[in-house]
Amino acid sequence: MKMTIKNYSREVASFLLVLSLFVLINAAIVAYASNSAAAFVQNVIHSQKIVIFSKSYCPYCMRAKRMFSELHEQPYVVELDLRDDGAQIQYILLDLVGRRTVPQVFVNGRHIGGSDDLKAAVQSGQLQKLMATD
Repeated sequence: MKMTIKNYSREVASFLLVLSLFVLINAAIVAYASNSAAAFVQNVIHSQKIVIFSKSYCPYCMRAKRMFSELHEQPYVVELDLRDDGAQIQYILLDLVGRRTVPQVFVNGRHIGGSDDLKAAVQSGQLQKLMATD
């Protein structure tokens, strides 16, 4: 078959169409993954009484978990280093609370902060009051 300008134009147009669809689908997948991590974070914060975004090896995270254990409370712990989307969740936390460090503690949907903030809230009695309200 002889390649004419008309056939060549159709080939290029078909290629560009396929390429455009590929780019759009890829962008949708990336957006979905981003939105699903953000949706996960929001869902966990608002569906669990106590949430700790943590890393399994972090001494400050261990301290936060220990404080709840001493209060006989069982937090929902999200170990970011054990999740494929852990780094993405840290950036979502940065957008949400202005920090990407761990631990980040939430009680009844309210951001408490990190380990030092949690300790201060326990010592002042504010944490116990917050946990008592549902």
